[in-house]
Amino acid sequence: MTKFIAAAVQAAPIGGDTAATVEKTKALIRDAASRGANVVVFPEAFIGGYPKGASFDIHIGGRTPTGRQEFADYHAGAIAVPGPETHDIAEAVREAGIHLTIGVIERDGGTLYCTALYFTPDGFAGKHRKLMPTAAERLCWGFGDGSTLGTVDTPWGPMGAVICWENYMPMMRMAMYGKRVAIYCAPTADDRDSWAATMRHIALEGRCFVISTCQYLTRADFPATMVNRITEEPSDVLMRGGAIIIDPLGRVVAGPDYSGETILTAELDTDDIARAQFDFDVVGHYARPDVFTLIVNEDPQSPVVATRTP
Repeated sequence: MTKFIAAAVQAAPIGGDTAATVEKTKALIRDAASRGANVVVFPEAFIGGYPKGASFDIHIGGRTPTGRQEFADYHAGAIAVPGPETHDIAEAVREAGIHLTIGVIERDGGTLYCTALYFTPDGFAGKHRKLMPTAAERLCWGFGDGSTLGTVDTPWGPMGAVICWENYMPMMRMAMYGKRVAIYCAPTADDRDSWAATMRHIALEGRCFVISTCQYLTRADFPATMVNRITEEPSDVLMRGGAIIIDPLGRVVAGPDYSGETILTAELDTDDIARAQFDFDVVGHYARPDVFTLIVNEDPQSPVVATRTP
């Protein structure tokens, strides 16, 4: 079985309503499956929300009660992993018979993480926490570690996720190529024209399929209780999408799409990976381990380690 259908879901969450967003997620999963999709990718922070335009009313050396409450509301909309929401999504994935990568905001104690979750028809299969929140994202998200750099097996090869500007980290990409990632998922909040060029480069560099998708988000989709520093006009677009699917020779097979909420699909053939690796295999015959070696620390990093004397 070499051929499969990939789907990139370009949509917005229900602002400030996690339960409703989970229901929308399940409906979109069913929709993608009805189009024949085998692998489905959702945007960054789809469940829990990407706070595009939020500032949490913070400045260097100062926080305010208003900003603290905005964060508390955002924290309340995040999800535990695993938890009730992941159980519901797993059931929808099982019924659809797909493999899923979806961006969420994960709550772990008092810290939030921008996380990509993996699901297979057998259930919840793992997660990747964003290693490096970008710029002001550090106001509200924690840092992942190397323990969530894994991939998930699919019938078409390993599936993994690199979130948004992590894709600009060469060593992060190389770590994923070292896992022989075949289905490279890039959930993002970057809707610039230049993003497509980045995705094409990664497909060529990794000789893998790249599926990237961004929310199509308006102010009306943004939580009403959170001040937006970009606009307060409900119809204004905060993120315009740009979903794209690319083959291992860097050829765009679907997208980029900036038209609104949509589901892009494309039939892909895993034999294209071998065809592409004929003349370039970044962790194989084109590597020079005698000159360059990447060491990746995949140990979980905990601030508290409990030991007991026997």
